[in-house]
Amino acid sequence: MGLPPRAGVGVNARQAMGDGLLTSGRGFSTRGSRRRALRPLGLAALVAAVLLVGRAAAAQDTRLLVIAGVGGDDEHTAQFHKLAGRVVDGMKKAGLPDADITYLADAPEQDAAHKPARSTRENVVKAFADITAKSKPGDEVFVLLIGHGSFDGRLAAFNLPGPDMTADDFGVLLDKLANERVIFVDTSESSGPFVDALKKSGRTIITATKTGGERNEARFAEYFIDALTTDDADRDRNGRVSVGEAFDFAQTKVKQAYEKEGHIQTEHAVLEDGNAGKLAATLYLAPDKSKALLAQTTDPAMRALLEEQAAINRGIEALRLKKDGMDPAEYDQQLEKLLTDLALKTRAIRDLGTPK
Repeated sequence: MGLPPRAGVGVNARQAMGDGLLTSGRGFSTRGSRRRALRPLGLAALVAAVLLVGRAAAAQDTRLLVIAGVGGDDEHTAQFHKLAGRVVDGMKKAGLPDADITYLADAPEQDAAHKPARSTRENVVKAFADITAKSKPGDEVFVLLIGHGSFDGRLAAFNLPGPDMTADDFGVLLDKLANERVIFVDTSESSGPFVDALKKSGRTIITATKTGGERNEARFAEYFIDALTTDDADRDRNGRVSVGEAFDFAQTKVKQAYEKEGHIQTEHAVLEDGNAGKLAATLYLAPDKSKALLAQTTDPAMRALLEEQAAINRGIEALRLKKDGMDPAEYDQQLEKLLTDLALKTRAIRDLGTPK
């Protein structure tokens, strides 16, 4: 089917999905049993929806900080390096610039391919300072801790070569990123207390455990990184995995692993974004593909289409955040309209061809 002369003529979301342009997943559902006329969502309404979520709908750049903590033995050191390297390689492949990726590890000499600095407390503080200096309001800062954690009954800490860093230590560093959207993920055991210590407006905090007392080695990291570096967790099939999707995927996989082995589950991951996971559903580590394409093309027609596609995606994110306060029928109508617009715009981009 060719692109119709005018967007929205004779094509609805279900037809677009049938054309292979969209796949509806949880969170982006359209009610297939309904066949109703779409109520147009005007430009003013779309702009209003975007403004309602402010920074949450329009991040500019993403900075990634991966910290592989002390392994304690050769096996764990190698394991933590491997997981960290997968994230770094996956995000480079997805288009995140090298300049926006910082990787610290326990034993840099064992990772010649990535050449990380050592993950000492001093280098962690320096990495945060560098990121803070480069970041602008609205940027996303994604911090991923891979390693061991500890809890002494009062303080939770992430284990580093040399002095460890407590949740409060990280809190001081995160407070300097007051105007950025922060995603902080601690995949270690005993990481639960980091949630209450770090939660704040504009932040999404994820921990592998619910409490400091869940001290057994956590499995969450492997599955969370699987989600970030593959398409398996892309539930809504929009081409990117959100932080919320990655969390849900990893949480489910951990539960399934314990059940398969017949063991009592000793880790229960937590996500806190101040909005019941709705903010996390709009956050992505991988760059927006349309933004990457924009940087590559000088074709005015392609640039216009890509900018329009990005605006529609922001409108979808904004609408999802408003869902609980909307009439269900109105939400479905607006969502279906946006999905249809997105499908048409995606097809127009495809038909125009690869950016030159």
